[in-house]
Amino acid sequence: MKSLCLVRHAKSSRDDPTLADRDRPLDDRGRRDARRMGERLDKRGTKPDLMISSPARRALDTAELIAGKLDYRAGNIMVDESLYAATPDQVLAVIRALDDKVKCVMLVGHNPAFAELAGRLSDAIAGMPTCAVAEFAFDTRKWSDVGALAPTKATLRLPREP
Repeated sequence: MKSLCLVRHAKSSRDDPTLADRDRPLDDRGRRDARRMGERLDKRGTKPDLMISSPARRALDTAELIAGKLDYRAGNIMVDESLYAATPDQVLAVIRALDDKVKCVMLVGHNPAFAELAGRLSDAIAGMPTCAVAEFAFDTRKWSDVGALAPTKATLRLPREP
């Protein structure tokens, strides 16, 4: 069984128009939502073997805040340049290239790629607001099967759910 969590970064700030897009930080709500999402995932028992983030500051900050609630060391978060401005097929390529020893992976990145890929993997997921997590379970031993097999479970988690 393979578990995949696609995490759209939390709400970012646009207060400083001089910052490059990839340097935009999270705003107050984004930091709060990322911590809240990490707590919710921890209560559900989500324990990624591997976390991979886009290099954009807002994505990496989201990954670090969630990791802190999951007892995942922030220094172990891998940064993958290809997740910034990625297409759904590029995100899927990152997933399919994973080492099959990894059972649960969490990718943190951006829309529209994450929402489009989530929708392709399961019609149960129609969109991903900021800090949403699309969780998938696949009955396979190989990451290369993801996208070819329908997931056995697909759930969308939101940071402000009860």
